[in-house]
Amino acid sequence: MPRPLPPLSWFRSFEAAARLLSSTAAASEIGLTQSAISQHILSLESRLGVVLFHRRPRGLALTDEGRKLLPQVEHALRTLQAATDPYFTEDTDSTITVAASISIIEYVISPALSGFRSQGISPTIRFIGAIWPDDFAAKSANPIADVEIRFGSERQVGTNAVALTPNTLIAVKSPKLTSDLRDAPLIEAVGTSDGWSAWGKVAGIDGLKPTRLVDSYGLAVRLAQDGNGVALVNQGVASNAMNQGTLCLAHEASLPAQEGYYLSVLRDGRLAQDFASWVHHCYGNPAN
Repeated sequence: MPRPLPPLSWFRSFEAAARLLSSTAAASEIGLTQSAISQHILSLESRLGVVLFHRRPRGLALTDEGRKLLPQVEHALRTLQAATDPYFTEDTDSTITVAASISIIEYVISPALSGFRSQGISPTIRFIGAIWPDDFAAKSANPIADVEIRFGSERQVGTNAVALTPNTLIAVKSPKLTSDLRDAPLIEAVGTSDGWSAWGKVAGIDGLKPTRLVDSYGLAVRLAQDGNGVALVNQGVASNAMNQGTLCLAHEASLPAQEGYYLSVLRDGRLAQDFASWVHHCYGNPAN
């Protein structure tokens, strides 16, 4: 069984002292006291069973054991620095975290994202994808989002959430699908209050029942694009696909939805506000 490693702070103190040949200078660089640096080095020497420095009145000098150890410690510290640098180099003034329904990310944000600018910059955006309100709660270990876009009822999505409109359900299909709506497979998102039966009452068509069930409007759109049937989906999610010609209306009827997409700005800041305004503009307004 391998022996436990000495603390990282001991190696940092050793490396700085060996590079600067001064425990005082090492203490100033690292932000410790000179006595703490000396104690770390003594502890490391005791653990390794070797002497790493010659202590001289005007500074330090490496022993042969110290010269042997230094390159290995330098390499290890550089590796740790390179591994952790990405986590500390983000400019918070140009970075935003967006927790959003996967359907919104794929079918509303992604087609238009290249056009988003804030104060003349193209920011770094981190997306956290989810589907249902409880998915967001399950991701609470992630960094708090600047902006959230959730699917659900007004009561489910939390305070200060603003509805994305239009919030209506429409029947869409691939232009290549020639089957009549009554004869085609019907695709429906589960977990919603409205479905084909409710839409059928508005359209004046009785007896409509789904034969393809999915967990999101985005997946329903994908199945319809591939010609797998007629999907009952949120108009905002389908708008870009319709604009691109991969979907078309299967019927002119529409149904106001009881659940929809709601946007919340969770952190103050110009970037979050600009992104929220941009999403409101994109939703239901297809990207060219």
